[in-house]
Amino acid sequence: MQRKRVAVLISGRGSNMAALIEAAKHKDYPAEIALVLSNQPDAAGLANARAAGIATEVVDHTPFGKDRAAFDAAVQAVLTRHRIDFVCLAGFMRLLTPGFVAEWPQRMLNIHPSLLPAFKGLDTHKRAIEAGAKVHGASVHFVVAQLDSGPIIVQGAVAVRSDDDEAALAARVLKVEHKIYPLALKLLAEGRIRIANGRCLIDDVPVPDSTAIVPSA
Repeated sequence: MQRKRVAVLISGRGSNMAALIEAAKHKDYPAEIALVLSNQPDAAGLANARAAGIATEVVDHTPFGKDRAAFDAAVQAVLTRHRIDFVCLAGFMRLLTPGFVAEWPQRMLNIHPSLLPAFKGLDTHKRAIEAGAKVHGASVHFVVAQLDSGPIIVQGAVAVRSDDDEAALAARVLKVEHKIYPLALKLLAEGRIRIANGRCLIDDVPVPDSTAIVPSA
């Protein structure tokens, strides 16, 4: 099995990066984390990646100012040099240009801390609590030019507790993120995802019917 070469793009601690690295340690995992790239030279995740023996690169966005296309071109050059097959965004705090996204059709993933299409954008946990949501979670999706709008591959959910604050809810959702991101990358690297009418189909097999009621009486 030829493992797919994956780049993880981070801006901070890279906890989802760490989950992907851990999953890729298994010999039967179909992808290897070949590169960790950050736009922040002091991102904590870079040291963790180096400690795991993974190549790291920094493309500091600061010198590019507002020229997002030039920054993205610099990132693309690094990805090309490392012969990357797939890109995983993991807390990468940059808005990518449509031109860059177009270079990676159905080859770039993002993880978002909500059950998309609900709560796109920032402050998802706070907004879920304020909205009175009973269920919250995380989604892994393909990246498209529109923010948090690509076809959804995997989702994981948690109940929203009556005493939750933003930090408590975020901590439980993060545990879900660490499970579903490696799963989504595995499905992609194994070639098991097909897009039909804007939706992801896995193995062309229907998902078993199931119901979760929160709270359950």
